[in-house]
Amino acid sequence: MARNSVQAYASDLEPFLARLKGRDPLALSRGDLEDYLWELKSGRDLAVSTLARKIEALRSFYAFQAAERRLLGNPAAELRSPRRPLRLPSCLTLEQIDRLLAAPGGGSYEELRARTMLELLYATGMRVSELVALKPEAVNLQDGWVRVLGKGAKERLIPVHERALRALERFLMLRRRRFPKAAAAEVFLSRRGARLSRSQFWRDLRALAKRAGVEGRVHPHLLRHTFATHVLRGGADLRSVQEMLGHASLATTQIYTHLDRSALKDSHRRHHPRG
Repeated sequence: MARNSVQAYASDLEPFLARLKGRDPLALSRGDLEDYLWELKSGRDLAVSTLARKIEALRSFYAFQAAERRLLGNPAAELRSPRRPLRLPSCLTLEQIDRLLAAPGGGSYEELRARTMLELLYATGMRVSELVALKPEAVNLQDGWVRVLGKGAKERLIPVHERALRALERFLMLRRRRFPKAAAAEVFLSRRGARLSRSQFWRDLRALAKRAGVEGRVHPHLLRHTFATHVLRGGADLRSVQEMLGHASLATTQIYTHLDRSALKDSHRRHHPRG
């Protein structure tokens, strides 16, 4: 699994193991696990998604123990996750995305890096973890593709439009001049030549959103949502969008069609004479 996934599972399992106070977790029954989950649910105001993640961590832990033949039966096998309410992802409007892309307007290395990263996120819909891990050899400027290594080490090719390619070409030229012997192999480097972290890009994005006057919570995944919504509204077929986003299931991509229908309904309500 990705490092962030491993850290998330560990953070969910540590309080569970600490609560046992030395008891053997492999000696627990399904009832013991349900008692623990009930305490979590009743004692803390947990979001449904948080509770579901903790249940998944328990299922994965005990499935591994069973696979290693340390258990005769898996007490977590029948645990069921709570039903999650359908939450439509938010996205930026065309006007907002234009303002955001124009926000890093200076000529410094940091401004050009931010502008290129924003252009690439909106052009491809890749995840921020995929963006900061992107290497120069995975970029094909001539044919207009980037090769992305996604979840589960699955590789995919994503087309890139001309404007983003031009920004990326300019940035790569500046990168080579500034860091001719960079130790890090990634495209996007910090001011010292190390690989840029996800948290640094989050901070840069928040500052740029404030500069652009884009209100609300602006985060890298919002640009992924915006990409998917805008290309579907522009007429892209669902299978192509699924491939570009790297979704294993078409059902995951279909949530963006629900988002588009809600926008259409709102437009109908506002513009119909009897709306």
